[in-house]
Formats: sequence, structure tokens, C-alpha cells
Amino acid sequence: MLTGCAPGSPNTGDITVFAAASLTATFTELAESFEAQYPGTNVALNFAGSSDLFTQLDQGAPADVFATADTSTMERAVDAQLVDGEPTPFATNVLTIVTAPGNPANVTSFADLANPDILTVVCAPRVPCGAATDKVEQVTGITIPAVSEESAVTDVLGKVTSGQADAGLVYVTDAAAAGDRVTSVTFPESARAINTYPIAVLGSNKNADAAAAFVAFVTGAAGQRILAEAGFAAP
Repeated sequence: MLTGCAPGSPNTGDITVFAAASLTATFTELAESFEAQYPGTNVALNFAGSSDLFTQLDQGAPADVFATADTSTMERAVDAQLVDGEPTPFATNVLTIVTAPGNPANVTSFADLANPDILTVVCAPRVPCGAATDKVEQVTGITIPAVSEESAVTDVLGKVTSGQADAGLVYVTDAAAAGDRVTSVTFPESARAINTYPIAVLGSNKNADAAAAFVAFVTGAAGQRILAEAGFAAP
């Protein structure tokens, strides 16, 4: 790893980072901090649901670094021989319920989402946040009659903030980033579905030094501080 390299080192140049939608705000900040540390480096970011990003990479989309919201999607990338080296866990996240400000639907628990009168939006099962939702449903025996299943956690948040849904299941970090646009309702069962986020350099990378330096930055002290401030827990 190249964490000790100084600005102006061979780590300069362009890199493309594919990252899970729930990392949008945090990785934007991480990229800006990384570029400040390594002048001459430009980080292009592509955000989407982890499963959709894998599909793009598997179909030949060029990228240098991949960060997913779960280990299973990263394992698919490893199995497809898209990853160079071993992925590194860098954060964990859990679900929370978000509602319109003030919680007009009076959602107080995960069980409340079983009420069909409460219009609830969730992530599709193929997406990490959807898989986590499924796991909570399984361990609680509660089924949510969702009015839609979205391909990214940011889309779930958007349905709630736009008034198209009464409630949605997103990560605690998404709720924190939304600020006063939502009310967050935590539920203890979320601890049964903790998502671990891994990051890896891709075998198709065009700038191996900068890609490795970015991974080291995310997993190092500066990156971990930014992630913690956004509400992510340590891996």
C-alpha cells in the first residue's frame, strides 16, 4: 500500500471509482480530500446500486476501484476475476426507517411497516439494502407489503422526501445525510442485518498506483474519520 507517498508522487493521474449509492456523499468528500493530498490526481465517481455496478463492470465498463455495500456483490466480482488482489472491508452500516418530517404516518417500529395503509418503499432484493431488508423480515417474521422496490437506496430516500411514500428503509448514513428532510425511526432488529462494505482495486485498472493509493486512503485514518463522521461504523 502507498499511504506514505508524498504529494507529487507517481500516484497522480486519473482514476475511476465505482461505488455503492449509499456512499455518494461520503466518497465525494473522500475523493476531494484524496485529490488535495495528491495534486494532479482526478477521481471520477460512478454511483449506483452495487448489483448494477457489478453488471456494468462485468460487461466491460472501465474502472480502477470498486466499493460495494455488501460482501456478496464483491465476491461475485472476485469470482468473475474482476478484482486485483484481496478486497478490504472499510465500513459497516445498518438500516433505519425514514418518514416524512414529523413522522405523520406515526411509524414507531419495524412491525408498523406491515400495515398496508402505510405506503412503504424498499430496495429490490438484488441490492444490498434490499438483501438486508429481506434478512430483517426473515428474522422477525414480518413481511412488508412494499409499494415499490428500488434499484438503489438513494431512490428509496427520494421516494420518501418527494412525498411518494410514507416510509422507506435506508441506511442510517442516508438518513443522516438527508437531515431535516426526513424523520428517522431506528429499530433494534436492524442489528440482525449489518452490511459490511469492501473496497478493491480492479484488474482492469489503468492507473494501479493511484488506485492502490485511493484504497489505502479510504481504509486509513483520514478516510475512516470521514466515514465515521457520516455515520458509518468501523468494519
